[in-house]
Amino acid sequence: MKVFIIGVSGAVGGLLARNLIDRGDDVAGLVRRKEQRTDLSAQGVKAHVAQLADLTADSLAPMLTGADVVVYTAGSNGGKREVTAAIDGEGVVKALEAARLAGVSRFVLVSVLPEAGRGHDLGDDVEFYFAVKKLIDVTVSMSDLDWLILRPSLLVDRNGIGTVALGPAQPHDEIPREDVAVTLALLLHEPRIRRRILELTQGTTPIAWAVLANVP
Repeated sequence: MKVFIIGVSGAVGGLLARNLIDRGDDVAGLVRRKEQRTDLSAQGVKAHVAQLADLTADSLAPMLTGADVVVYTAGSNGGKREVTAAIDGEGVVKALEAARLAGVSRFVLVSVLPEAGRGHDLGDDVEFYFAVKKLIDVTVSMSDLDWLILRPSLLVDRNGIGTVALGPAQPHDEIPREDVAVTLALLLHEPRIRRRILELTQGTTPIAWAVLANVP
């Protein structure tokens, strides 16, 4: 399978790329700096260097041509509003259109579980981030592409444990990025799970079983 990851130099995107390469998949992606391309090339990832904000759908589309699926893992993590709007909002819209132009029918978005981080003083910029994420989820769900939206709970950097809770609705909690990447890789290899919004958090079900449980 040929996978193009927008956000391949990020934490989840990088873990996903390594997981897919270990499975024998071809992985390409978009990075901002030449040195990132060098590092990823050493891992077997074909990286294109460009600023997502500077690209149009027309200029992004040729990079996606030939892919079986586009995965959008880029995100601002609730930083400045202009960055959130550009990456979590406009960037996704641009990638959706580019996928359509490139003839790539599958599109997977890593979003966020809406309640993630609740109970903390999030601040106006983070609240804006959640609002943008929600609107983009709606936009993707209205697309004519073969879409899938994964909403992980609060992301943490500890080692994955290989078990999760995955389904249409989950309580907010937290989940290691490693477990998110493994879940994503398995979802990409399960094309029967399509046009769905799935929420993901830590749990007790082995990841492979959790994915199979969501096959229609």
